[in-house]
Amino acid sequence: MNLDYKLVRNTLVVKVKGELDMVIAERVRDEIDNRITENQIKNLILNLEKVTFIDSSGLGLIIGRYKKINSLNGKMYIVGARPTVEKILFFSGINKLVPIYRTEQDIINI
Repeated sequence: MNLDYKLVRNTLVVKVKGELDMVIAERVRDEIDNRITENQIKNLILNLEKVTFIDSSGLGLIIGRYKKINSLNGKMYIVGARPTVEKILFFSGINKLVPIYRTEQDIINI
């Protein structure tokens, strides 16, 4: 699992690469939460274009970050999910909480 971070004003963009599963979900959660706190982040964009697999721990990670960002009166978005990952996001209902876009540019244009 590899993570790349980018700060754009009060928005944290996290590019996740690899499998988002039980093995790494806790570490990813801790890293994202630390950056949210340290940088007074209000909004979060999870870029999942390079995620090859997601399980229930990965879904829990997303829901937990949504709750955290929502408690800060911020917005959270998911971008770039591959069809197999996007299907899991839709089956789980996460798309009803967190809008899913094709690219980061699509969010900027809303």
